Amino acid sequence: MDLFIQNFASFQSFLLIYPLLLQGLEVTVLLALVSLPLSVLSGLGVAMIYSFGGPLAQRLVVMFIDLLRSFPVLVLLILIFYSLPFFGLTLGNFTAVVVALIINNTGYFGEIFRAGLQSIPKGQHEAAAALGLHRFHTIMLVILPQVLRKVLAPLASNSLELVKTTSIASMVALPELLRSARVAQEQTYNPTPLTAAAVIFFVMLWPFSHWVSRMERRAIIGSNRR
Repeated sequence: MDLFIQNFASFQSFLLIYPLLLQGLEVTVLLALVSLPLSVLSGLGVAMIYSFGGPLAQRLVVMFIDLLRSFPVLVLLILIFYSLPFFGLTLGNFTAVVVALIINNTGYFGEIFRAGLQSIPKGQHEAAAALGLHRFHTIMLVILPQVLRKVLAPLASNSLELVKTTSIASMVALPELLRSARVAQEQTYNPTPLTAAAVIFFVMLWPFSHWVSRMERRAIIGSNRR
């Protein structure tokens, strides 16, 4: 046990590298704060095009969503960061990671919102029209609030996955938490930084994961009662 603690949970090693881990944590949080809302808005926009567009737009949206969901985000990041410069477009590592996360998660959030919009009965639209509401007001005031209640659990679950996916930033040398832990490991010749990074991820994400699980269970119970 002493040997395990010395190699994987050395307090002395942690004292040496914790400033580096804090810097990495800041980058990870910033990546999530920028990528998540933009991915949600992008997915919502795609879903709106599907729900209120014509047959051609719907086919294109389905193809677009399927393409994004089937493309590995790591490969997408490599293409964006290393291939675009050949076409005269060079993105910084932070911007490249954000763009890759948004493109990849647009497919997932788009499918979530599309399913939510499709679940709203047409009678809701007709009732809003009978009250004289403009189509935009119908969507914003009547339809979207109902959609958000229906898809809150899968939205939260996918948001959790997005936060975990920020670790791909290490592939382009962006000093997020995992990258910082690897650099710290090279400096200390000890895997304690990786253990610390894992603990930080757990402490940061476990409450959110527990909340998501409770929402999913409530959604299942509610659907069974219907």
